This record gives sequence, structure tokens and C-alpha cells, in this order.
Amino acid sequence: MTALHLLALTLVGALPLTERPRDQRGDVPGWVLVTVMSAGIVGVLTIVAQDELSSLLRRALRQVQ
Repeated sequence: MTALHLLALTLVGALPLTERPRDQRGDVPGWVLVTVMSAGIVGVLTIVAQDELSSLLRRALRQVQ
């Protein structure tokens, strides 16, 4: 398993960083979790599709000029 897989599993909550007792005081609010997961998805997509995204941006900027 690569570091990227471990990061993705940790971000979605499938792999906890530490074991803690389940009480409500230490839980992260839902909107923070959604924000972190969205940032993770954007990061992974950027790594995977960086060349295509750069090409898309260059073509869009050429059309504006």
C-alpha cells in the first residue's frame, strides 16, 4: 500500500490515526470533515490529471486572448 493510499484512507476515516474512546466532545464537525475530504480529492485529482488540467487551462487562456 502506497503513502497516497494511506492518506486517502485516513482522509475518509477508514484508517484512524489513533484509537480514542467514542465520546461526542472530540468529534470533528461534519463541515470540517467535508472540507478536508474535498481538499484531499482535489489534491489527488491534481496529481493524477495535472498534465490534462494544464493543457485545458492553456487552451482556455488562448481562446480569451
